[in-house]
Amino acid sequence: MSVAERALRSKLARIVTRRGLVRGSLLVRRRVCGKTRCKCAGGQLHQSLYLVVTQGGRTRQLYVPKAWEGRVRQWAMDYQRIRHLLEELSQIHWQKVHNRQD
Repeated sequence: MSVAERALRSKLARIVTRRGLVRGSLLVRRRVCGKTRCKCAGGQLHQSLYLVVTQGGRTRQLYVPKAWEGRVRQWAMDYQRIRHLLEELSQIHWQKVHNRQD
C-alpha cells in the first residue's frame, strides 16, 4: 500500500468514526407566516432550514430544527468530504489497474 493510499484510508477512518454522516443538501427557505402584525409582513421573512435528498427518484425534504443546524451541517460536509476522498482512492486503484500493479 502506498503512502498516499494509507493517508487517504486514515482520513476516511477518522471521519467515519468520529460522528454521524448524512447525504443531502441544505436549503434555506424564507416565507411569510400570514400574521398581519408579524415582522414578515414588513419584508423580514422567517427562515427555515431543510435537508434535501433524492431517494428512489423522489426529492425528500426534512425540516432541521435550529438546535440541530450545526450538527447536520457538519454531517453533510463530512459526507461530501468522504465522497471526495473515495474518489481520490478510486483514482489510485484505477492507476494500479492501468499499470497492472499490485
